[in-house]
Amino acid sequence: MKKNQLFALTTVVTSAIAGGAFAQEACSTYTVQDGDTLPTISIAALGTSNYQAIYNANRTIVSNPNDLQVGMVLAIPCADGSLPNGLSADEIIAEAEQSFQNSRTSQAYQPPIRMVTASGWPPFGEESMNGGGLLPRLVTTALRRAGNDREFSLSWVDDWNAHLDSLLPIGAFDVSIGWDMPDCTNTSYEWSWETEARCSQLQASVSFYDVVVGYFTRPDSPYAEATSLDDYMGATICRMDGWFIHDLEEAGLRAPAITLIQPLTPQECLDAVLTGQADIATYEAQIFEDTKAEMGLTTKDIVENPFVSGVSKMQLVVHNSNEHGTQYLEMLNAGLREMQESGEWYAIISDSLNEHNNNLLQASN
Repeated sequence: MKKNQLFALTTVVTSAIAGGAFAQEACSTYTVQDGDTLPTISIAALGTSNYQAIYNANRTIVSNPNDLQVGMVLAIPCADGSLPNGLSADEIIAEAEQSFQNSRTSQAYQPPIRMVTASGWPPFGEESMNGGGLLPRLVTTALRRAGNDREFSLSWVDDWNAHLDSLLPIGAFDVSIGWDMPDCTNTSYEWSWETEARCSQLQASVSFYDVVVGYFTRPDSPYAEATSLDDYMGATICRMDGWFIHDLEEAGLRAPAITLIQPLTPQECLDAVLTGQADIATYEAQIFEDTKAEMGLTTKDIVENPFVSGVSKMQLVVHNSNEHGTQYLEMLNAGLREMQESGEWYAIISDSLNEHNNNLLQASN
């Protein structure tokens, strides 16, 4: 989300911006120089350290946002989310849909794929948004691409735990949208019961959308200058109840090395940092920007660490007991690949984020 605000960062960040990033502008391309990071590039070009927009626009070349290579040529999105010298989101989406309509053929009846997600987490899942928000819109579009022509239903159940505990196991739904799955091949750390259950009971799609997970502190906190997750040992960390924690556990950030508090809302996490009940709040960077604005906070109150961040992969899951689950995931994965190749994936993302930002502006007026 573009707030057009410069973040008060450490001297290191200021120096990095002054060195190579000053020439960056929105709606252009930029060649990565030594010392650049996605946060510093985003600060110079967009006025915010939330680099999600630039990361989205360069997913074909940036696999690890913490490992930019000198000489990479990055596309810096325009104000409306479109790419430099590219078609608008509306044009790309319209072309893809027209191609689908022209290729449709009648098929024998197959039961609809029953999908479920939750509302109340815009822009990712929000029933009032176009297509139900960013993730449902990507998923339902994928069922109309790559030769797929399958009917589907989309339902909303805001109790996330019920998706995995009962709705998928009893067959009430086939696919649940919007989960961060652990790397089930990584046994180098002690798994929680949550990680064990997800790895033993579920199958997951490829990632439909990677979100940036940030770490937020008071600007005068010693943790504001952390350069690795190891620097957070001994801290009290806040992440909302129901959110994944396997990324923290994998980094060794679990009791007794840290204290983890888990309130219900992102506002409560920021309040905990502001009042000294927590040292660090950590969750998705878009939600942080929205919450900070809603609470009337500025960079004098709380800042994002530009050096320590992670990526959460938003996936679709099916239960192992679903005899068609693997087939459904293969269809969805194939549809996603076609959308990424055509540019429709990015077009839907930029259009959904624009809709969300416009909703926020209207609500603030």
